[in-house]
Amino acid sequence: MTDAGALLSINAIEVMYARLALVLRSLTLSVPPQGIVALLGANGAGKTTTMKAVANLLRSERGEVTRGSIHYDGARIDRLDACDLAARGLSLVMEGRHCFNALTVEDNLKVGAFSRRDGAAAVAASLELVYRYFPRLRERRLSAAGLLSGGEQQMCAIGRALMARPRMILLDEPSMGLAPLLVEEIFTIIRTLNREEGVTFLLAEQNASVALRYATYGYLIETGRVVREGAAADLMADPEIRTSYLGLDASARRDEAGPGPRRRARWLS
Repeated sequence: MTDAGALLSINAIEVMYARLALVLRSLTLSVPPQGIVALLGANGAGKTTTMKAVANLLRSERGEVTRGSIHYDGARIDRLDACDLAARGLSLVMEGRHCFNALTVEDNLKVGAFSRRDGAAAVAASLELVYRYFPRLRERRLSAAGLLSGGEQQMCAIGRALMARPRMILLDEPSMGLAPLLVEEIFTIIRTLNREEGVTFLLAEQNASVALRYATYGYLIETGRVVREGAAADLMADPEIRTSYLGLDASARRDEAGPGPRRRARWLS
């Protein structure tokens, strides 16, 4: 069953690679319209596989959804081709940004509008919208994307996704490799796009601390399973998560526990 109020609903999916490696195990989550949901977990937990399952990019890596279903905007999408999703308003920004290094910033952005059929004027208006939210890209619009900093490339990748006029963006590890100040700048823009343009976001992030400060709801996954979920503020306030996952309040917990090994959180065992 799908969540009737969700824009994206992942229903007890299992994902296997080469019909041998089970990566996702009965994973269920939902994203409400105009929400920001964080998908948290360590490297290898299954975050990127979840994103690729939604975006229908598993086949190129011999992966497939072998059980469960994925619904977007009330329709089942896990049986569609990846190229159908952009027209339905679903865009993916992959881990590592994947800009076309030899193309200019502006040409990279225009690539994001390849599936649109609403005319040059509408595409130009979207380009101006991207430049309004990312003024640094306007300054660098004639530069080759390969010459941009990591933060500028991340802005370019998000801007390219916006050019498709999406209702929802999947963002895979947006903070990877960026300095803390740039991470805050990127996440501030994400929140502004959510509030002003109504764009829904699903964020896959290892940096749980920053993700939960900007998200409204979070899912913590470990070895392909959801092990904890809740409102972002509740997850941030949970003492066990603060100590074992966010790395906060550790000294206080050590003082209470005294000498000897500390117990690992149940989702890390």
